[in-house]
Order: sequence, then C-alpha cells, then structure tokens
Amino acid sequence: MEIFSLPPNAPVLMEATRAIGYSLETALADIIDNSITANATKIDINFFPIGSPYVAVLDNGIGMDKEELINAMRYGSKNPLDTRTAADLGRFGLGLKTASMSQCRKLTVISVKNGIVTGAQWDLDFIATTNDWSLKLLDDIEIQACPHINELYSNSSGTMVLWQGLDRLKVGELSFDDNMGKYMDRVREHLSLVFHRYLSGEAGLKKTQISINKVPLASADPFLTGKSTQVMDEESIVIDGQKIFVRPYTLPHVSMLSQAEISMLGGEEGLRKQQGFYVYRNKRLLVWGTWFRLMRQGELSKLARIRVDIPNSLDYLWTLDIKKSVAVPPEVVRKNLAPIIEKLAGTSKRTWTYRGKKETEESKIHIWDRIKTREGSIVYEINREYPLVEALCEASGKEKNVIEQLLTQIERGLPLNQLYVDLTSDERVINETEASQADLLPLLNQLFAGCRNNQERKEMVKRLLVTEPFDQYPEWLSEFL
Repeated sequence: MEIFSLPPNAPVLMEATRAIGYSLETALADIIDNSITANATKIDINFFPIGSPYVAVLDNGIGMDKEELINAMRYGSKNPLDTRTAADLGRFGLGLKTASMSQCRKLTVISVKNGIVTGAQWDLDFIATTNDWSLKLLDDIEIQACPHINELYSNSSGTMVLWQGLDRLKVGELSFDDNMGKYMDRVREHLSLVFHRYLSGEAGLKKTQISINKVPLASADPFLTGKSTQVMDEESIVIDGQKIFVRPYTLPHVSMLSQAEISMLGGEEGLRKQQGFYVYRNKRLLVWGTWFRLMRQGELSKLARIRVDIPNSLDYLWTLDIKKSVAVPPEVVRKNLAPIIEKLAGTSKRTWTYRGKKETEESKIHIWDRIKTREGSIVYEINREYPLVEALCEASGKEKNVIEQLLTQIERGLPLNQLYVDLTSDERVINETEASQADLLPLLNQLFAGCRNNQERKEMVKRLLVTEPFDQYPEWLSEFL
C-alpha cells in the first residue's frame, strides 16, 4: 500500500471556506467567543467605513505569544474531540479564520502578552501569488502602521483582530459608508442578544463590556426576567454524566409591555417567530425561536420560551456546526422536553387570553362571554348579567328593547379580522389598560345609587368582588361600603 500526503491547495481552500455562510453579525460573534475564552472583560468593536474601510476588534484578554498566535492562525488549530475547559466557547479551531475571511481578504491579528507584541496576517491576494499556506509574521514597522495599535498597547495584555479588504460587505452596495450604520445596527441587536448573559453579568459569570464605536451594548434579555415574567422551576436532564438544565418562562402579556420591550423581545419578525427554545452553550446563545418540531408555532404559545443550558462537553450530541448557529437536541433530550412544552404552552395560552392574570374558569364575572355552539363554532356575547348592563336595563324602563338591540349590534359588529391583525402584529391595544380607582368611582356611585338598603349594598359588594375590573380593588370595595 502506498501512502501519499495530499495537502489542500491553499488559495482554493481559503477562498472556498469564505462561503460557509457567515453574516457580519455571526462572524463578529465568533471573534467575541475567542475574546471571552481569553478572559477578556472589555471588548471594543470599531467600524471605519471611509477611505480604506476596516473592522477592528480589541480585547483585554490574556493575549498570545508568538507560538500561540501562529497556532491560532492555523486552520483547524484544535481538535473538536479534545476536552475543553468549561468556559471555552470554541469548537473546531476554525472560527477566527473562517469567520474573518468570510468578510475580508486580509486578516491581521496582533497580540500583547508579557510585554511582547506579536503580529501575523493572512492575505488572500498574497497567498494567490505564492500558491502556499504563506502566513506573514509582521515586523515592528508593519505592526505600528495598524489602526488602533496604541489602544492595544494601553492594555497590559490583549489581542486585536483587524479585517481589511471588506469585499463581501461592499457587494451590492452603492455607498458602503452610508450603509455602515445599517450594518452596525444589525450587529448591535445580534450581539446584545447572543451575549446578553455576559453583558448583564449574572451570578457565577464575569461581566463583560462590549462596545461598538465606543457605544456600550445593553443586554437584550429574551425572557425579560425581573419584570412580570412567569418563571417555572428549573429541571435537569443527565446525559453521559453531564447535566443539561431546562427552565421555562412565560412572558408578560403584550398589554403590559412597552413598545421598546416588544421590539426587543420580538425583533423584526415579531413575538410569534421568537417563541420556543433558547439553547445556550456555556451561557452563550446558540439557537433560538424554534420548537425543534416538537410543537408548532402558534398565537397562543407565542409568550412561551424555554432556556436550555448545555455544556461544551456534549457538543457531539447536539451536532453543532462551525458557525455555532445550528444545534439539534438528541432523542433523549427531546423525550424529556415534550412534557415541559405541554405544560408551558398551557401557561402561555392563559396569559394571552387573560392578560397575564390567572385563569379562574367561571369564578369571575366577565363583560364578554365566550360560548361554544353545538356546531362547534365560537360566539362572543356581552354578558347580560354584568352589573353595569343590568343597572342600565333596569334604569331605562321602556328603552330596554332598544338597549338589547344595541348590545346585539355591538356583538355582531365586532371587527374580528382587524383585531386579529392588530394582536398578531404585537401592537399594544390601549383598550387593555387596567382601570384605575378614579375610573371606577363614578361607576360605583351609579351602581350603589340603585341599592335601596344596606343589605342590597352588601350583596352588590359581594358580586363586584368577582366582577372584572372591580375585583382588582377588594380592599377599596369594602371601604366604599
């Protein structure tokens, strides 16, 4: 048997790996993964669109010496089967190169460690002339010519990743510098979500500051923890001695959210498209807005989100791709997630139907009744036993028939199609704001005016205690009596 060494052609392979499918934001996320793995607490992203455009990412991590930098520039610098530290966000040892080259033709990495500065560069145009894996090691003059080099020197240690020759970003753009703001907004939204747990610095995780052109990123928490989100108990699934942690959340009803919160939680596609699992690997968000085909996306489940924390030691089970944007749960995990989904979907449905309040079946008196007919159709009717409706009918005398006809016309004239459009577009419907005591006072005066004695007043209070929206103020009703 003859064995023949057949290394890949450098220019061909490097050009081919540019088409893996990175977007600008996913490519930058891969670079930030390396910075966080290097224990960086401050990461600065700089966009410069004028003249000779570039993107530079600087961090204050542990840095690299010459040997470490050369290895980091190697394609496949780490074996994905090797055991990694618990905080390592890498996977294949390809991210720095494939992510960078997907956006630029010249990748320069300069690192400071123990007071020594080292620089290396992949230049696709130069490699095309040598037809070899020709990595440039930069001298002091070449390093000094790089932008932001003084900012890197100001740190005792750290690394700068510099992208030049941004050919992919210029494709189809009439004015690159005018469109840079659009790119920056997209990057800002993506990184604020993907690294939100690092940005907020949750318990057991070192807080990391990420900025774009000196403007710090804010954490975009997809669960809106700390507001009125319903949080269920955390559960764990053990596979090969490793634990996967699962925690379900139900977001507050849309009527309880500001427009900024709705935009942050739903993005361009809206809340419905963002429901489902949020899979984190070492607390870095990988995949979100999917049920992994365990259930369908629906309107009544659009407030449901499930956080899944996986360790990097189980990468082989989740078929993690190079871009770290695809993760598929193994069968043993899918079986354990099914009952959690069923329970959470019910909670989301109740929140959506009752504006964040607990569903209590027939224990409350609602102004609208939802009735299912024998034919299986749904009818919405105004509750004729609602206290204000009863009081109006009793006071009107001869006009009672006219009032009944008016209520019937209101029921028939419900703009159901437009309501559906408004609700599914995540617009805040002002009708759903809670009634204040000041709003209810005139109504209460009117209701109690028809009571002939104290006993009738007590009966009225008893009834109002289970009637929306008066049930919001039980203590006040007793004082009113």
